[in-house]
Amino acid sequence: MPDSIDFVFILEIIGTIAFAASGAMVAIQKDLDLLGIIVLGVTTAVGGGMIRDVILGIHPPVLFIKPVYVIVAILSIIILFLLVKFNHSTISLLHSPFYENALNLLDATGLGVFTVVGVNAARGTYGEYMFLKLFLGVITGVGGGILRDIMANETPAVLKKHVYACASIAGAVSYVFLSSLLSVDAAMIISIFLVVAIRLLARHYMWNLPHAL
Repeated sequence: MPDSIDFVFILEIIGTIAFAASGAMVAIQKDLDLLGIIVLGVTTAVGGGMIRDVILGIHPPVLFIKPVYVIVAILSIIILFLLVKFNHSTISLLHSPFYENALNLLDATGLGVFTVVGVNAARGTYGEYMFLKLFLGVITGVGGGILRDIMANETPAVLKKHVYACASIAGAVSYVFLSSLLSVDAAMIISIFLVVAIRLLARHYMWNLPHAL
């Protein structure tokens, strides 16, 4: 059990860095100041987990009890900020395909990590509630991105972008199914890669759900 807990913590840190960077990149592209970049990046990184904790009745949410996630997010954001601030060649990248590809990869990584972490949060006390586990996985994965997009005055990606929520749902279902067949760590890794693969393939092949118009 300690090994699994340590593994989950490592995944959470990876997801935090990925989502913090994606939120910061959106804020930089929107030309926000340093405080705005930090707020948007941190919100993206910990927003989904905060929503999950509120649903589970964890008060105050874990991010206030264990500020390590916020600290890691802020450090990641500041590093990215300094990189852009003092390396002006990176500014042109914010309006290039590289920016979109990097943002998509970071977003996909954070989505995959937090989807399985969200499902994992319900495995103990609420393990028999299948819908709750899946919902927690998806809301943990997409929650931070929804808050980021709303604060950036954009339509949330989960409502329009290349099967975004569907990738999270697939990862959550995969983890629930595989965790009964494989070790928790193996089920997590496979499910994360599934989410990332779906997101990258969806962007490459422009997969979308049908629209009414």
